[in-house]
Amino acid sequence: MRKRRVRPVLIAIESGMIRFVRLMKVTTMRKTTKTALAAWLWLLGGCASLGGPPAAVGDSLDTVKLKLGEPTASYSAGPELLLEYAHGPMGQSTWMAHIGADGRLTLFEQVLTDAKFATIKVGTATHEDVLRTLGRPAETSYLPLRDFEVWSYRYKESGVWNSMMHVHFDRSGVVRMMQNGPDPMYEEKHFFR
Repeated sequence: MRKRRVRPVLIAIESGMIRFVRLMKVTTMRKTTKTALAAWLWLLGGCASLGGPPAAVGDSLDTVKLKLGEPTASYSAGPELLLEYAHGPMGQSTWMAHIGADGRLTLFEQVLTDAKFATIKVGTATHEDVLRTLGRPAETSYLPLRDFEVWSYRYKESGVWNSMMHVHFDRSGVVRMMQNGPDPMYEEKHFFR
């Protein structure tokens, strides 16, 4: 009698172990795939980084372009010319090269930071102000209930968390609200079977 009761239990344990091993293989394969993808993106990011050595304060406009390549955009800010070097819609950094009236680099800064977002004045800043401060957005969207145009910027909040800052503009192009949250691109997705 005892052997008959033990045998179904052993079979159940064995089949459970087989399912567990199969699940572990799939999970391990997913982790390996994620790791390989992360490594590939890291290498790709290295290739897509600014070409050559960083620009130095005092470099001429031609030297800056020679070192960094053509900017993704340029903006006029009074006597200054701002050259934008954005790292695409998936990147978390945008660099601005400030060229003074004398045609020389005065400042080279990463603008997708908490400190720069804090300089955007809600209620007075416009599309042009935001472009000169932060550069082009990673994404744009529209909120019909509030009638807001939304520009979203990927960045590292406090230098640590993968976040997005959403800048909301009213119909006249004035910033009415700023809101940040986690970047959904980096959120782990769980699928149930």
